[in-house]
Amino acid sequence: MVEQRATSFQCGENWLYGILSLPQSAGAAADAGRRGVLVVVGGPQYRVGSHRQFALLAHALAAQQIPVMRFDYRGMGDSEGAARSFEEVDDDVRAALDAFCAAVPGMSEVVIWGLCDAASAALFYAHQDRRVTGLVLLNPWVRTEAGMAKAYLKHYYLSRLMAPELWRKIFTGGFQFGAALRSFLSLAGAAVRPRQDAAAPVVNASLAPAQRAASLPDRMLDGLERFQGRVLIILSGNDLTAQEFSDVAGASARWRRRLQAPGVQQHALPAANHTFSQREWRDQVAGWTAQWTKSW
Repeated sequence: MVEQRATSFQCGENWLYGILSLPQSAGAAADAGRRGVLVVVGGPQYRVGSHRQFALLAHALAAQQIPVMRFDYRGMGDSEGAARSFEEVDDDVRAALDAFCAAVPGMSEVVIWGLCDAASAALFYAHQDRRVTGLVLLNPWVRTEAGMAKAYLKHYYLSRLMAPELWRKIFTGGFQFGAALRSFLSLAGAAVRPRQDAAAPVVNASLAPAQRAASLPDRMLDGLERFQGRVLIILSGNDLTAQEFSDVAGASARWRRRLQAPGVQQHALPAANHTFSQREWRDQVAGWTAQWTKSW
């Protein structure tokens, strides 16, 4: 039902490598679906993904007549070049899109699918390329020191208070009160500290000076507001990264307004972890992605 094909393409002076998953009925790919999915891989991972997540996703989508390509950034997996952060991969994504469109000539639109910091990279890139008409963003990475501390205090510590094993440790003398207090005070300090840490170092020279000074969440929101296509957001319930994203978005009127705009859909899997490691979660993500990708 699915044809798997290795592909190689250049990004600058380096060769990058990926895998095309094509509906077998497409033959030479000329008749493949007009909308494909480019899987952008968050780091530090390569194109297969944790528990074969990306390979299984690609096969599931191609079985539903959706062409898929997944690839390694420069410096990851089999690709050449120096390793780089998710803020430095615009050229890699553009080169992959060029190769994908050349391999599937019947395809006129591309959805970028990204988990964690790959979702952040997708938001930085998508508004620059008219071929990109959709984004699937899973547990987007909006990490700042203050945001992480707040998420940890709000979600981790509250859940710990309800855990029977914590109270067993307390009543049996196995709980380290001093270490726990130091950890709590450190997080509390980070949570209320002025946002001087929010602007993580930016090495993407294409950004305007004002963008370079902004926090990671603000730069992601800027990319989202500039993007004119459709957006699907999928969040795990058992994941601090997803919870931090929800907290950041919920506290900002601009984020709320953009996420409530037409063309934005959201789904949640309350029990799922960061990488959707169980089959039922993975299948649900693939199902939502396929249905949404074919819905317009």
